[in-house]
Amino acid sequence: MPGTESKFPIDLSKLQKLKLDPSQPKLTSEQKAALAHNVQLMRDAIVLFTATGAARGVSGHTGGAYDTVPEVNMLLSLFNYSDSYVPILFDEAGHRVATQYLMSAIEGHIPAEHLLHYREANSKLPGHPELGLTPGVKFSSGRLGHVWPWVNGVALANRDKTVFLLGSDGSQQEGNDAEAARLAVAQNLNIKLIIDDNDVTIAGHPSEYLKGYDLKRTLSGHGLKVVVVQGEDLDALWAGLCDVINYNGPAAVICKRVMAPGIADIEGSPHGHDVVPVKAALKYFESRGYPPSMAGDILNNIKPTAVPYLYIGSTKEVGANRVIFGEATNMVLDTLTKEEAASKVMVIDSDLEGSTGLKVIHQKHPEVFIPSGIMERGNFSAAAGFGFDKNKFGVFSTFSAFLEMVVSEITMARLNFCNVLCHFSHSGVDEMADNTCHFGINSFFADNGLADTQSWLYFPADPAQMVAIVKRVFFDHGLRFIFSTRSKVPWILKEDGTHFFGEDYEFVPGKDEVIAEGTAGYVVSYGDMLYRSWDAVLRCRQEGLNVGLINKSTLNLVDEQTIRKIGCSHFVLVVESLNQKTGLGSKFGTWLLERQLTPRYGYMGTNKEGCGGLTEQIPHQGLDPQSIILKIRQLSQ
Repeated sequence: MPGTESKFPIDLSKLQKLKLDPSQPKLTSEQKAALAHNVQLMRDAIVLFTATGAARGVSGHTGGAYDTVPEVNMLLSLFNYSDSYVPILFDEAGHRVATQYLMSAIEGHIPAEHLLHYREANSKLPGHPELGLTPGVKFSSGRLGHVWPWVNGVALANRDKTVFLLGSDGSQQEGNDAEAARLAVAQNLNIKLIIDDNDVTIAGHPSEYLKGYDLKRTLSGHGLKVVVVQGEDLDALWAGLCDVINYNGPAAVICKRVMAPGIADIEGSPHGHDVVPVKAALKYFESRGYPPSMAGDILNNIKPTAVPYLYIGSTKEVGANRVIFGEATNMVLDTLTKEEAASKVMVIDSDLEGSTGLKVIHQKHPEVFIPSGIMERGNFSAAAGFGFDKNKFGVFSTFSAFLEMVVSEITMARLNFCNVLCHFSHSGVDEMADNTCHFGINSFFADNGLADTQSWLYFPADPAQMVAIVKRVFFDHGLRFIFSTRSKVPWILKEDGTHFFGEDYEFVPGKDEVIAEGTAGYVVSYGDMLYRSWDAVLRCRQEGLNVGLINKSTLNLVDEQTIRKIGCSHFVLVVESLNQKTGLGSKFGTWLLERQLTPRYGYMGTNKEGCGGLTEQIPHQGLDPQSIILKIRQLSQ
C-alpha cells in the first residue's frame, strides 16, 4: 500500500544490541562494525519518516536528530551494559524529537509504521516531545536550551548515577545554560553533556554571526572538563565519551561535525536544521542503494491536507503579517538617511530573522541590523539599552512563546523608561505544528507594570492594519508590543466588499474599531481571530440575529466609548487565540463590571494541549466559526 498505509520499509529489528564498557576506551572491530551498522540503519529511518513531514507540508526537523545518532547509540550501549546510568536520552534541543519517536518504535511503544504520521494532526507525534502524549516518550523538552538546569535536578536526585544530556551549539547559546553550568560545577554533579557542534542554526552559522562564541572555552571557563572530538569518528567519539564518564564531576564531549553528514542536498547548510525535502530524501536513498520504490511509494503518495472552508467577510488572498512587520519597518526607515537610521534605530535578531520578518530589514537596511544568537533575554535587554536614550529606539523580535522568557527584562526596561518596539510572531496556536510548548498564548504577561505605568499591546487583524500600526507607533516612546501569527491572514472586508483598513484608514492607539454595529449583542475579537469571528457574525446576521463585531487591536487599554456601547447590549463575547486563563477574555468581564455594565458575558480562547498539525489547531481549541456561532446563539437567548 502507498503512503502512510505502507509497511515501514526499514527493518528496525535488524539493530544489533550492543553493550559497551566505559573502562575500555578502544572499540573492537566487532563493536565498531555493530555501531556503524546501527548508526546507518537509524539514520536511514530518521530521513524516511521526517521526510513525511515535508511531504504533508507540516515541516519538521531532520538534521539534529540525524547528527546525534552515533552518540545516541553509544549511550544506549552504556544503558545495556550497566544500571549506573539514568537510562533516559535527555535532550535540550526539542527539534531533535525524531530521536525520541524512533526510540519509542524501537522499544515497542508504537508500531514503526506510525512514524510515517510524523507531525500529522492528532497522531501524537508533534514537533516537540511531550511527556504523557506520545507512548514511550520519557520527558518533555520544551523550548530550546531549557533542559540542562532541570536535568541538574535529576542528577541531584540520583547522586549514585550518571546522567547524560544531549546538547547543541544552538541550545548552549541560551543564558540559563550558563547558570546550569555553574550549579553543576559547584555541586560536582555527575552530569555528562554530549554536544553536537555543527555550526548551524536557523539563521546561519554561529561562527559568522556570533564571533567569539566557543563551546570549549565557555564550558571550560565554567569549570567543566571538556573533550573535543570529531563526531563522525566512532573511535574518537567513544574514547572521548569514556574520558568524561570516568571523570568525577560534570564534563562535556563536544562533537564537531557538519550538519547532516551524508545528505548531499542539505549537508553543512542551515536547511539541515529544518526537514529534509522529499527530493533530497529520495536522492539520499538512491545514493544508499535502496530501490526507488522504497521511499518513493511512501513520500510521493503523502500530500498536504487542509480543511476547505470559504470564509465570508474577508479576501481569498492572504498575507503573512509576520513578514509584513519587516516590510512596514522598512517603510519607516526609508524616510531616514542611512546615517540617521543607524544613529536612531537598532534592530536585533535572535536567530529567527527569516521567521519573524527581520530578514527584509537585514537586506535593505543593514546599517541598523545586529545579527545575534539564541539569547532572547540578552538581546531584548540590548534593544532596551539602545533605547535608554529618549531619542533612540531599539527593535526586538522573536516567537511569542519566548515572551515568557523576557518578562523580567521587560520590567527592567520599563523601570529605565526605555524605547523598545517588540514584534512577537507565531502568536496564538494556528499552524503551530511544534505544538504546546511553542504556543504563543501568554502575551498579556508583557503588560506587567503597575497601574500607574503604561505599555501598549497591539495585535493587527490583517496586513493593511499591520502596516498602519507599525508606521503609527514606531517612534512612540516606551514599550510597544506588536503580535502576529505564524499563519497567513486575509484582508478584512466591509459589508460592501471594500477593504476595512483601506488607504484612508488611520490607526489610533487605544481605540477599538466597530466592524459592524449590532442590536442583539457584540463579539469582541482581534488578530487572527477577527476574520473567523467576522465570518461567524455575518452568518448569524444572515439568519436574522443582528450581532455586532468589535476589533480590539489595542489589547490592554479600555476604550471607554466602545465598552459602554457594547456593555449596554444583551451580550458580549470575547473571542481570541490567546490563553483563556490570561488573555483578554479573563480581563474584559472585570472591565465591564467596574463600569456597572452587566451584559451576558462569555469568552473563548486556547484552553487545552495542542493536537499537532497546522490548520487543525484552531478547531481543536473550539475556535472555528461554527463554534463561535454556537456560543453566540447560547448567549443571545
